[in-house]
Amino acid sequence: MSASPTTADARKAVPLTEDVLAYVRDQAPPLSEVQRALVEQTLALGGVSEMQVPPEQGALLTLLARTAGARTAVEVGTFTGYSTLALATGVGPGGRVITCDVSDEWTAIARRAWEAAGVADRVQVELGPAADTLRGLPLDPVVDLVFIDADKAGYIEYWELLVPRVRPGGLILVDNVLYAGEAASPDAIGNAKAIRDFNAHVKADNRVESVLLTIADGLTIARKKS
Repeated sequence: MSASPTTADARKAVPLTEDVLAYVRDQAPPLSEVQRALVEQTLALGGVSEMQVPPEQGALLTLLARTAGARTAVEVGTFTGYSTLALATGVGPGGRVITCDVSDEWTAIARRAWEAAGVADRVQVELGPAADTLRGLPLDPVVDLVFIDADKAGYIEYWELLVPRVRPGGLILVDNVLYAGEAASPDAIGNAKAIRDFNAHVKADNRVESVLLTIADGLTIARKKS
């Protein structure tokens, strides 16, 4: 009896052991001194440090911003600014990253890192509820790239506020879309259910074409259709 497509595909899924993860990260560009210091400062915060994107995901954000030719990016969820730094590097001189967060304490760490990396002039921090900030953005579809990595219950609202503001061909990137694998369960609860509902919302949205990748805690990459 031949294997089902699901079984056959599963054979290609490599278990992410510590050795494999170390190898993957070794293939990414080496961290700059600023990035390394920011990782260490964030780890010192304790358990909340898990909110920082891993290095290979940061490298992907920079690569996607460059590939898309992004000049204007919007980020929902700054934390200590590692992903913002990645995006600011990707948009390049003259580009702009509008990043939303509610914590002055965490964004203060971020600001120091951006200054040290020489990209602070590309970053516009908006403190306060992200939905309020997004509603205040012009409705013109001029945003080239979006990265959503914030409170999971707010994902659908952020999506609906941002998709109309993204230009045709622009990218919408969304983090934690597997939620440690819990979102795959039909019995998901709490944040995992919020993510599962969000994933269904994206899949049904005919304004975009999208794919869910297993990088880190799951990353959705969507492209707005023309």
